[in-house]
Amino acid sequence: MSYIATKLQKFKKKETYTRFLNTLRYSLYVIFHPADGYWDLIHAKRGSYAAANVLVILTLFIHLWKLHFTSFLFNDKNWEKVNILMEVASILVPLAIFCICNWACTTLFDGKGHLGDVYMGTAYALTPYIIIQLPLIILSNFVTVEEGTFYTVFSDVSLLWCAMLIFMAMMMIHQYSFGKTLLFTIITIFGMLVFIFILLLFFSMISQGVAYFVSLAREIMFRLN
Repeated sequence: MSYIATKLQKFKKKETYTRFLNTLRYSLYVIFHPADGYWDLIHAKRGSYAAANVLVILTLFIHLWKLHFTSFLFNDKNWEKVNILMEVASILVPLAIFCICNWACTTLFDGKGHLGDVYMGTAYALTPYIIIQLPLIILSNFVTVEEGTFYTVFSDVSLLWCAMLIFMAMMMIHQYSFGKTLLFTIITIFGMLVFIFILLLFFSMISQGVAYFVSLAREIMFRLN
């Protein structure tokens, strides 16, 4: 019985690993066939959270590698002065806020997607950034300033491609028309600004409250002494 259980466990692990690779490889199909790709990603379960997490992690690594290894001709940041936590937060925080705001706004107006679907679709949309920026990092060290136009163009293409894929993802996930998706994209961006404002206001109030109680405690200790 133990032998059979071991075999079954190995088979399940192999099956899980195979499914993970298939869902990760599916990101290459999605970026070239966004309409069909995103529909099947959610409704036919062709995607997975594991693959989405890997794509987000790869995006973070590519972003950090870009800051570190890109030629100084195209990179105005000094790696020794880069705050890695802030750079990671500069990607993860907007990603989280976008997913929350998009889900919250679309849920109120018959959006079909769940929060997890929005996250998965957005994560898969980051694939062009990964596959374009990596060779650009290498290329930047072999081109001159005059040839840098190619670097700039392809770098912009990777970002525009990601933005287009995110738009298509929201349209397929929530089953909206083009116009309605465009409208809720604008609403989502506005919602993100409001969300960020509330967060900043909240943390400002918290910091002021903490500072008040710290100063009050110091005053009490001073008077007791």
